[in-house]
Amino acid sequence: RTRASLLSRAAAGVARPDAPRSAPVRYGPAMTEFDLGALMQQAQQLQQQVQEMQAKLAEQSVEGSAGAGMVKVTMSGDQRVTAVVIDDAVVGEDKEMLQDLIVAAFNNALERSKELAGSQLGGMMPPGMMPPGGLGGLFGGG
Repeated sequence: RTRASLLSRAAAGVARPDAPRSAPVRYGPAMTEFDLGALMQQAQQLQQQVQEMQAKLAEQSVEGSAGAGMVKVTMSGDQRVTAVVIDDAVVGEDKEMLQDLIVAAFNNALERSKELAGSQLGGMMPPGMMPPGGLGGLFGGG
């Protein structure tokens, strides 16, 4: 056979007829066995760590504000509103504006609470294993 025909057959994935055949690859027990008990233990440890972190988050708080601080919403790390403070100057103002400021302050606090949770819980999650909807799902919400 010519060198060109051997090269074209090799490029096409055709083995040489006189080439030695390799033995099939066999994997030992370490490659095929799966230790379900160890996996379950790791999952339980991770669940306990998440629960401990959630308890710590519940003790922390963040504040969101709107209208240059005229409306402030305080929220715990587990995303529960704990306080709303409205400046006296806003109380006599337009009711719709006050409602808009409360919504804006709440959303600002919620965003900060999620950032707090992400900074503390995010390091516990393996890369690419973020729950659907981010970390909000870890609090029973979404």
